[in-house]
Amino acid sequence: MPATLVAEHVNPIASSVPAVSIEDLSNGERAVALYASDLPDGYRYKRGDDAQLVSWIIQGAKRMGLDRLRRTAALAAGFHLSRQAKRVTAEQTRAHAERFPKVRRDRRTGELAALVTLYAPVSDEARERGLQYLMDGPCPECGDTRQVWRSWCVDVNADWYEEGYGPCFLCGGAA
Repeated sequence: MPATLVAEHVNPIASSVPAVSIEDLSNGERAVALYASDLPDGYRYKRGDDAQLVSWIIQGAKRMGLDRLRRTAALAAGFHLSRQAKRVTAEQTRAHAERFPKVRRDRRTGELAALVTLYAPVSDEARERGLQYLMDGPCPECGDTRQVWRSWCVDVNADWYEEGYGPCFLCGGAA
C-alpha cells in the first residue's frame, strides 16, 4: 500500500484574519461581533456561559474582520449618540436598520456584551476606540460645520449669557 501524504488544508481567508483577543475589543465591538456570530436569537444567559459568550464574540470578530467590525461599531455608536440626543436622521435610521435588521437581537447583543465586560476587561486602547464614533451622513445638529449658534452661559452666578458660535455638542466641535 502506498504511503499517503496528508497535507493540512489552509483556508486563505481565515489565515488572513489576525488573532483576536477579547480584551482588545471595545464593548461596542463585542456587541457587533455577537450580532454577527452564531448566537441563537432566543439565547438566555445562564451562569457558567461566560466561555461560550467569549467564543461567540471571537467567532463574530473573525467572521467580520477587525476593520469592518470597528467601522460598524463606530457607526452604531454614532447612531446611539444621535438617538440619545433625539437628533436621529432618516438616513441614520435606514443605515442602522440595514446593518442590524433584527432589533431585539441588536438590543440583546448589547446587553450580553456589557455582561462580558464584567469579567473580561477592556484594554485601554479598546476603551479609547470605543469612545470614537462615526455618523451616516452629516452631523444632524451642525451639518458637519462642527459649530452651532447658541446662547452660552458665561457666569452661572450672574446669569450672564453671550450669543455666538461654539462647539457642536453632538459631534464634538472644533477637535
